Amino acid sequence: MRMSTVAVDVGYGNTKYAFSQGGKLVTQMFPSLAPPAVRANVTGYGGGFFKARDVINVQVEGASYEVGPEVSISSAYGQTGRTLSEDFATTAEYAALLGGALQYTGATEIDQLVLGLPVHTAQKYAQYLRDRFTGTLNFGHGDIRVRSVAGLPQPLGSLVTFMRQCGQDYDGRNAHLVIDVGYFTTDWVLARGFTMDDTRSGGVPGGSSRIYQQIADLIAEQEGEPVAGIERIDQALRDATTLLFFQKEINLQPLLEQARAVCHAAVKEVQTRVGRSEDIRSIVLSGGGSALYAHAIRAAFPRTPMKVLDSPCFANVRGFYDIGSSRQQRADA
Repeated sequence: MRMSTVAVDVGYGNTKYAFSQGGKLVTQMFPSLAPPAVRANVTGYGGGFFKARDVINVQVEGASYEVGPEVSISSAYGQTGRTLSEDFATTAEYAALLGGALQYTGATEIDQLVLGLPVHTAQKYAQYLRDRFTGTLNFGHGDIRVRSVAGLPQPLGSLVTFMRQCGQDYDGRNAHLVIDVGYFTTDWVLARGFTMDDTRSGGVPGGSSRIYQQIADLIAEQEGEPVAGIERIDQALRDATTLLFFQKEINLQPLLEQARAVCHAAVKEVQTRVGRSEDIRSIVLSGGGSALYAHAIRAAFPRTPMKVLDSPCFANVRGFYDIGSSRQQRADA
């Protein structure tokens, strides 16, 4: 199937993708976990009684990885297949997650593939992504032909989504500060219209995973047992449920309030780089960790209106799709 534009934001926490189907924009996501694929399939012995997980195996450089919505978020020793490093875009796990997203779209030909990168690594790795993923790709399920690849700073997608969602609040004459709180990084851009102020934009390590890790440390301290991984903490907070820890059901809300203190370092860096905010029309929050950081950001910029985008997890990828579609229309004209 040929697709004009596909947008994929391979984040540290989740992989989001957007494509057009039947004239409607489809957005999906799955955890950014790419553990090695298992050879044994216990489910298959159930004769159809047990439901198979929604995962696919993808091949990267001769190795097989398992990715998808129902990939396991826990493992025997906490090695879930998540990668938290600044060179993430160059890893086999990144390629596996991207390959999984492309397989789920059903595309065999893509005219414009738009990918996201953290602000502070975009310049370093944008060309790498173009070189690595332009051409004929094969992740073990047949060839996918990609004609053009663009790597964009993640908050730019949220800026475009803000223009779409909140046109009445958008003022192109004055600056808007877009802050994207991800899993491993917090990124921001200051923009007037489509003009970025590079001197006041940036990104730093420090996203929602730091809060999850702090909660894990607090649980370990009070229970006297180490916490193997933070993925289940992430899941419990998003589902507003307790966390099973051995025989106990732990209410995470009190621990969350204690753990929020770790987000202050990242917010202070934003405040330092942006400077005085009297010229900023609004602050736009996006990303899966936006709710966790909102209070600290509000305290740092108390006099500037703040807007949380609808479906903040998909804000970047929706904007990337719009950017890619616009580029492709110009190319076809």
